[in-house]
Amino acid sequence: MASTPGILTDWPWTPLGNFKHVILAPWIIHGAYSFVVNDGKEKDLSYFLIFPFMLWRMIHNQIWITLSRYQTAKGNGRIVDKPLEFEQVDRERNWDDQIVFNGILFYLGSRHLPGAQQLPLWRTNGVLLTILLHAGPVEYLYYWLHRALHHHFLYSRYHSHHHSSIVTEPITSVIHPFAEHIAYFILFAIPMLTTIFTGTASIISFAGYITYIDFMNNMGHCNFELVPNWLFSIFPPLKYLMYTPSFHSLHHTQFRTNYSLFMPIYDCIYGTMDKSSDTLYETSLKRKEETPDVLHLTHLTTPESIYHLPLGFASLSSKPHTSHWYLWLMWPVTLWSVMLTWIYGRTFVVERQRFDKLRLQTWAIPKYSVQYFLQWQNEAINGLIEEAILEAEEKGVKVLSLGLLNQGEELNRYGGLYVHRHPELKMKVVDGSSLAVAVILNSIPKGTTQVLLRGNLTKVAYATAFALCQKGIQVATLNQTEYLKLTKSLNVTESSLVLARNYAQKIWLVGDGLSEEEQLRAPKGTLFFPFSQFPPKKLREDCFYHYTPAMKTPTSLENVHACENWLPRRVMSAWRIAGIVHALEGWKEHECGYNMSNIDKVWQATLQHGFQPLMISTTHTKN
Repeated sequence: MASTPGILTDWPWTPLGNFKHVILAPWIIHGAYSFVVNDGKEKDLSYFLIFPFMLWRMIHNQIWITLSRYQTAKGNGRIVDKPLEFEQVDRERNWDDQIVFNGILFYLGSRHLPGAQQLPLWRTNGVLLTILLHAGPVEYLYYWLHRALHHHFLYSRYHSHHHSSIVTEPITSVIHPFAEHIAYFILFAIPMLTTIFTGTASIISFAGYITYIDFMNNMGHCNFELVPNWLFSIFPPLKYLMYTPSFHSLHHTQFRTNYSLFMPIYDCIYGTMDKSSDTLYETSLKRKEETPDVLHLTHLTTPESIYHLPLGFASLSSKPHTSHWYLWLMWPVTLWSVMLTWIYGRTFVVERQRFDKLRLQTWAIPKYSVQYFLQWQNEAINGLIEEAILEAEEKGVKVLSLGLLNQGEELNRYGGLYVHRHPELKMKVVDGSSLAVAVILNSIPKGTTQVLLRGNLTKVAYATAFALCQKGIQVATLNQTEYLKLTKSLNVTESSLVLARNYAQKIWLVGDGLSEEEQLRAPKGTLFFPFSQFPPKKLREDCFYHYTPAMKTPTSLENVHACENWLPRRVMSAWRIAGIVHALEGWKEHECGYNMSNIDKVWQATLQHGFQPLMISTTHTKN
């Protein structure tokens, strides 16, 4: 929002929220119906193609979003190093408003403008006229409009909204108040209206022109330099006819330079080109891939989780992972992404952060949760994890946290398999079990005397049970086999570990394998504390479910603009935090396999670095 919003700031359909696209339905239906029902010359292909073209624009923009986030996470070519935060993501979430707006105007024009019906596919004279009119009137008028928008009166009421984003993303290019978009459309309509009135319009000239605008807008705001130097060497005048991402990024950092739309020639003519444009271009182009100090390895969860990654839909990744009905409509894309990850089969960079002096990165293994439970997939999964570990070692990573990849004893012996195979590793491998246990212990309400342990027994489950017994809290289990395993492993007194006969306990420690039937038999008001990587399905409204082991992050952790799976904003899993703390403290041992760090030492170090316990409200119970 601008500092002092002017009139026509909000879009007319803002009250409709996510249902804004419904306003296009009458035209979409009419276009499809007319095209199917009408015969021969009555069919209007240009009218029918407006909706598919809108979809293409959305896909085109999303490709740029994904590409930009991937490249800036890797670091090569990155222009501005400042962080991207949730506030910017929220401000830019309605980037498709301008596509809806343009769609309405295209539909209205196609129906009511003389000469705008039944356009041919191609007209050479119309394409050439569009190019000339853009290079001349459009670029020239935009330059002066843009300078006017930087006058205090208009800037404070309108254009400051766009400039709230110092670190730009491709979609930043279209984040403007409604009034600004009216002005921009009038400018961009000059070539289109001229070709209509001169009878030279065509489907290709319209679609090509709008795609060109989208392409250049996205490129100029992508925050990584991708225009190769050889282009300007082959044709030096191109420097004045096409801007670069670094050229426009200076406009967002300096504000009073580089006003041009896509052609810097007007900045050259009127003396507003930033003197550091060439230098920034060269340095950005030469920038190498960033080497992280701490690397977090994760994997995809469900097929739809690809949309919740930071590389996916920005608005979805900025919120805790939940199911959305409309994602089912995208099953062809989902299926394609599953096939792509299966074929590509390589670990990829997901996001980056910075904390203190540490550079952090997250890499994703292209495997889904269900594959980790298939024994025949173990070799392939371990191969991918091992490749990632060796690549990280070669890059000079200091600490690697396994996160979701710490799936258990059968898969990789809690990560110990890799250290055993490669004893020469300088990088420290951390599974985060000690901090996960510490978080659970410090989440259990004070005064608790007994807990019920349910779910598959894991390294964290054993360690948590042992720590509770040491604190004098009785651990109960309902399964004879589990009771015997715990008794053999923990070597504690019989009074500390008991075989329960009922479900009366109100504090449950639960992991994978907790059945729905067991949940339904829990007493009213039961608190479920997961010790597993994945949360249990919430079946009871009269009970309370704690998050999986996690903590709030310090505000000094930068570039946090996506939620970690199902966790709230600025909350990070204990397994991931453990790697960061390990690096900050400079600890020299691995924490994986059957090794665990001192739980109290890890907990205190984590608190000292600003991470805070995560609590849930239990002040009322739903009936």
